[in-house]
Amino acid sequence: MGPKSIVGLAGALIVILVALSSVYIIPETHRGVLLRFGELIETDIEAGLHFKVPVIDQVREFDVRLLTTDLPTRQYLTIEKKPLDVDSYIAWKIRDVDQFYRATGGDEYRASELLLSRVDNGLRDEFGVRTMVEVVSGQRDELMHTLRDRVNETVLKEFGIEVVDIRVKAIEFPGQVSQNVFRRMATEREKLAQEFRSRGRELAEGIRADADRQRTVILAEAFAKAEEMRGEGDAQAAQIYADAYGSNSEFYSFYRSLEAYQSTFDSKDDIMVIDTESDFLKFLKDPQGSR
Repeated sequence: MGPKSIVGLAGALIVILVALSSVYIIPETHRGVLLRFGELIETDIEAGLHFKVPVIDQVREFDVRLLTTDLPTRQYLTIEKKPLDVDSYIAWKIRDVDQFYRATGGDEYRASELLLSRVDNGLRDEFGVRTMVEVVSGQRDELMHTLRDRVNETVLKEFGIEVVDIRVKAIEFPGQVSQNVFRRMATEREKLAQEFRSRGRELAEGIRADADRQRTVILAEAFAKAEEMRGEGDAQAAQIYADAYGSNSEFYSFYRSLEAYQSTFDSKDDIMVIDTESDFLKFLKDPQGSR
């Protein structure tokens, strides 16, 4: 290979290298800025194929997808001056690449620190105007939405960042406070349990008393009904006997005398002293009952 060929090949390689260094690609999930000698000359470069001046131009890329940053566990005071350990996180994304680069120099770590500072102050303020019950359950969602909107008002203008969401992962009582709260909760639950037991015993006594009263009434009504039915039965039996005996008075007299003899002479040891002319013995002397 001659000198000319070598020079030509080297020239071709240089041209290829210059051409390659003049082209850059921004991924779909990123946006870019173009710097020339460190000075910002183009911002918010869309995804795709772009060109630059080799050597003197520099490209910085930034992920514009949703990012999350965990806030270190911090302690906040409620309006009752009760401390709470709060573990939270922030979901955010770069909204304005130009403002983001100018405010943070394109450093995501610095952006996270600035964002954490704003959220930390916001949480401290929001917890400070609410009770423990409100921040734990009653108004947690409202608190998060209010804080998100409040933080967005400043960070979007200052840093080009949009806060999509702020969430509390856990709220805990610190050390001794936690034990005191648990004891107080146990005492309150025990008191409530005692109230339920007392109310249950009172209801049970009332139910038993009502059952006893109903039992007494039912038995009395049943006894009265039984006596009434027994009286009606006896009356009907007496009427039947009267009708039957009334049709033959002599037979009725004879039958009743037999019953009297049977009950009188029930035992062999019974002794009765009576006048032989008594009407009681008339059927023993004469089956017709005549004297």
